[in-house]
Amino acid sequence: MDSLEFGIWNDTFAAMTFQQMGLSDEVLQALTGLGFEKPTEIQTQAIPHLMTDDRDFIGLAQTGTGKTAAFGIPLLERIDTRQKYTQALVLAPTRELGQQIAEQFIAFGKHLPKINILAVYGGTPIMRQIKALKKPQHIIIATPGRLRDLIQRRAVRLDQTRMLILDEADEMLNMGFKEEIDDILQYTPDSKVTWLFSATMPKEIKRIVKQYMTKPFEVKINAQHKVNTNIEHQYIVVKHSNKTEALGRFLDMYANMRCVVFCRTRLDTQSLAEDLVKRNYKADSLHGDLSQQQRDRVMKRFKAHDLQILIATDVAARGIDVDDLTHVIHFTLPEDRSYYTHRSGRTARAGKKGISLAFIGGKDNYKIKRIQNQLGIKFKKIEIPSVSDVADQKIENWCTEILEKRIKGRIPPPLLEKVNVMFADLTKEEILMKVLVTELEKLKLDSNKDLNAPEHDTEPFDKFRGRKSRDRSFKKKHRPKERRKFKKKRR
Repeated sequence: MDSLEFGIWNDTFAAMTFQQMGLSDEVLQALTGLGFEKPTEIQTQAIPHLMTDDRDFIGLAQTGTGKTAAFGIPLLERIDTRQKYTQALVLAPTRELGQQIAEQFIAFGKHLPKINILAVYGGTPIMRQIKALKKPQHIIIATPGRLRDLIQRRAVRLDQTRMLILDEADEMLNMGFKEEIDDILQYTPDSKVTWLFSATMPKEIKRIVKQYMTKPFEVKINAQHKVNTNIEHQYIVVKHSNKTEALGRFLDMYANMRCVVFCRTRLDTQSLAEDLVKRNYKADSLHGDLSQQQRDRVMKRFKAHDLQILIATDVAARGIDVDDLTHVIHFTLPEDRSYYTHRSGRTARAGKKGISLAFIGGKDNYKIKRIQNQLGIKFKKIEIPSVSDVADQKIENWCTEILEKRIKGRIPPPLLEKVNVMFADLTKEEILMKVLVTELEKLKLDSNKDLNAPEHDTEPFDKFRGRKSRDRSFKKKHRPKERRKFKKKRR
């Protein structure tokens, strides 16, 4: 890795605009229409280089930093539409991400001469994709498994590919696509230029760089600072059995809350979604057991605000690109810190602020401290709303809705007269009390228990005794017995 050349962030980069990057008028027009005003750090450093330089490139940046535009814009600018063959190949770890990349490419190239873009991935009939590949495609976006199947069926040719992009390269390797990537790259020409984008640089990525890339130019973004600037990191301490009810309290408390909830397994996502639906929340799950049609339907509902909560695994959430998430909920914390960054990066996009909220058990405080130390962020402990807090907020929202209700010309006079007669013997206070009781009954706030669990001390554990290593009273009491046991064994 000594041969890498690094991009350096300075005031010149910070002041650069899209207009100064040498982009075509057609692409600038598309960016304006999409609301792109100021390039992100990875875009500012990558786009000018990728527009003109034929060297290999490495971009290290976290989710939410604008990587797709960073490689997508220069890629589209370099496509020669007069040539009827595949000029660029983009490999992505999941079908959702592949779809998202294709959608953004189409949006960026809206005003360019017609560029044929095709996304191929598993979960859909392969024959349909084979048929689409019979038409010349300038850009193919693919998941490794499906692309290798297409290559083996001789449905796709990559021998004239000029540009290869590996997006979320670390995640592709985490998902076990190492063999597929090696196979695919054998079918691409040595003369191609390779752009690799990744959140981290593990050993296997370094192997790919050494084997397939030549003196790459590298840009490394301080994503730890940039991604988390607008994210407030919070945690609650709650028993596992109370997690679903705690989540419900937050959803009841904040009517405009819109979130992705991360669980560890597919079964967990499905189970939580079913529990929330039973409680009348607009929720659904996204996991690997769903067909592509089912996944598309879930994402369509979520983007259309027909769903308030999307429950997903880390792998299934790749490719989710929604700009208006208020919260990311870690129903279970990930073991890998990079996954925490990926998850949190789903909120606070497009300059907005967001909250990353972790649900932890009473003895898991060390996990919070570990993430704080590793990522240089600060967590704030918050309390789970009480039933009275929820009721107070709900009634306030209900009153506001009534006060803002338009009534002119909407009530037939005979109906109003009938209600006046029926309520004639009641005072204003009695009517308000009866209406309020009716509304409180609708809330179904039966459980009044405090869901906040105690936060236990979590000092390091002594490996031999299984007790806290700094517990002096324990050491003083038990060491003599341990020593006698050792002496007996020696005899």
